[in-house]
Amino acid sequence: MTVDTQQEQARGGCPIDHTAFSKQKTATRAPQATPAIERVNKGTWHVRGYAEGRAVLRHADTHQAGFRAELLDKMPQTMERPILYQEGPKHHEQRRQTARFFTPRFTSENYRALMENLSDQVIARLHSQGQADLSMLSLALAVNVAARVIGLTNSVMPGMARRIDAFFTESKPTRPRSPGAVLHFLRSQRRMMAFFLLDVRPAIAARRREPREDLISHLISRGYSDMNILTECITYGAAGMVTTREFISVAAWHFLEQPRLRQQFLAANEAERQNMLQEILRIEPVIGQVLRRATADLLIESEHGVVTIPAGDLVIVDVYDTNSDPALVGAEPQAICPARKLSDPKAGPAVLSFGDGHHRCPGAYVALQESDIFLSRLLAIDSLRIVRSPTMAHNSVARGYELRDFVVAV
Repeated sequence: MTVDTQQEQARGGCPIDHTAFSKQKTATRAPQATPAIERVNKGTWHVRGYAEGRAVLRHADTHQAGFRAELLDKMPQTMERPILYQEGPKHHEQRRQTARFFTPRFTSENYRALMENLSDQVIARLHSQGQADLSMLSLALAVNVAARVIGLTNSVMPGMARRIDAFFTESKPTRPRSPGAVLHFLRSQRRMMAFFLLDVRPAIAARRREPREDLISHLISRGYSDMNILTECITYGAAGMVTTREFISVAAWHFLEQPRLRQQFLAANEAERQNMLQEILRIEPVIGQVLRRATADLLIESEHGVVTIPAGDLVIVDVYDTNSDPALVGAEPQAICPARKLSDPKAGPAVLSFGDGHHRCPGAYVALQESDIFLSRLLAIDSLRIVRSPTMAHNSVARGYELRDFVVAV
């Protein structure tokens, strides 16, 4: 135990020696605690403090500004906005109606057996091959779980994981009217049409004949058109497949490099394991920044008084920073600490990694249960080891990391 840890424990703080556990891997820069809120140029603000970030995300006078929200202006006016971009009473009603698909009870009763079976199948594939790319194994798992929740279970051709992944892997050209931009647009349209014809339309047809307890059946009952359902499938696909894939990989990376952390995870009960996973997600948020546009003047209380963010300004909540706010998380904010206590009892262990307010990720519990079931099985393989550490890139849409070529062996 280090001197700093002894001093912290003497003050009634965390009894864990933080130096024995993993440190943050995916941040592109060291998290910045101050200033908690700052205007970086005319019309743009950065929020780094937890309390300030939470206040922005919970504020009624903000709209979604991330995930290429500007493309909505180019959508036909007859189309419904995807739930990610809806605001106000319509958004609240849609969230209320779909909330039942993501509750802990519904998730456990309807998806647990699926998650267990899929995890066993993926791990059996690893055993048969001897080694595999964990980023591809986690993608196969995440796609199949999300497909069940959404209702994408009637594809006429294999390869839905590849088709969905393609939406988010190609970088957007920097010159909007260049030949590269035109080619990017044409490719995107081709991918969308393939996804619709091979995956979405067959699922819609099956659920028009026989509705089920899933998102597509719900959207059909609400009178959504096929194109509206397609946009929702892409939205939920990104949320449920792409992000969970990355989190499983980064969590496994930490556990495999730290035998003590791995042993503690395997010895814990389900609630304790999920808290540990959220602590990892706290320092490795898959969505690195959350963007909002102020629709009225925002009055945000901060360390030096009330800050006014003018209507129309862009607010960037830096999740790495908010999740490492020392005022909330205490000592060694960029280290994994299974016994970490947060100063705000209302804060969850993942802090703002799932967002907050009316756009908080609805599938948080699905992602946690899925990750827990798979990782508890994977890490129980005594011979499991890293052959090649992952390469890391950053996704401009999610403003987060992508881990690839993560080779593990048994």
